[in-house]
Amino acid sequence: MNQQRCEWASDQLHWEYHDQEWGVPLHDDQRLFEFIVLEGAQAGLSWSTILRKRETYRAAFRGFDIRKVARFGSRDIDRLLNDAGIVRNRQKVASAIQNARATLKIVDEFGSLDAYLWKFVRGAPIQNAWRSIRDVPARTAESDAMSKALQKRGFSFVGSTICYAFMQAVGMVNDHTVGCYRFSELQ
Repeated sequence: MNQQRCEWASDQLHWEYHDQEWGVPLHDDQRLFEFIVLEGAQAGLSWSTILRKRETYRAAFRGFDIRKVARFGSRDIDRLLNDAGIVRNRQKVASAIQNARATLKIVDEFGSLDAYLWKFVRGAPIQNAWRSIRDVPARTAESDAMSKALQKRGFSFVGSTICYAFMQAVGMVNDHTVGCYRFSELQ
């Protein structure tokens, strides 16, 4: 494809992610939970690392079935810490389990993770118009609010920068640059 993409999409792995997923509004609780886990795992690492490990993450975390992950115990933590296909960081692994348990509480209270998370953007994607990737912020008032609210509900690895990356990934904001062919497609 010869269409212009966002500057960060620099190889086949990124092209596929950029063209098919990044910035597309997502309303499926299991997939939203997957991105919470993956964005948290990415902290301090490159997104390329996580994309390469994504399929192993899906297998290791039982397809990101929230109820199954919430039931993980010490044996599961040991199993995950021995899996070279994921980021073997005890805090990040424990965070995924903790976040699954917190997600179930949100689902009980709000009906779905989707309903809860999308309220931070009033139910519709924020349409930005950045000329360059250098113009894109690392965090916003919305990601600050999401981070604070999730932490209050017991989530971890959900700082404002992680929340903003999550919001970009799941289409809560359209941060494709104006020269990118996906910018107008997602407006």
